[in-house]
Amino acid sequence: MRCIIANFAFDLTPREVTDAMSGVSPEPITGPSVQIGRRAYPVKQVGAVITRQDRRDFTAGEVIRAMTRLGFTCHPAPAVAAADPIETASDLLGKPLEG
Repeated sequence: MRCIIANFAFDLTPREVTDAMSGVSPEPITGPSVQIGRRAYPVKQVGAVITRQDRRDFTAGEVIRAMTRLGFTCHPAPAVAAADPIETASDLLGKPLEG
C-alpha cells in the first residue's frame, strides 16, 4: 500500500513492517505508540526504522495514519496523572520534620 511519510511515497505491506521491526527492542513509550505483533513501539521509532529517515523529518501523525491504513493498532499518548497541587507545593518547599 502506498503511504506518504515526510513527503515521500513508500510502498509498504504489513509483512514488510513486521519484518523490519523484528529484532528491534522497543524504546520507552512517552507518546503515541503502535502495536506490532506482541510489542508496542513508539510511532517515531517505527517511522525511523521503516523509512530510514531522521525522526525530525516526519510527524507522529503521518506514521499513525500509515500504520492504521496497514491494519496496525495505534494507541494515543499515555495519560499523565495530575499531581495534587498541595502535595507538589509541599515537596517543593520541603516537608516538615516528623518527631
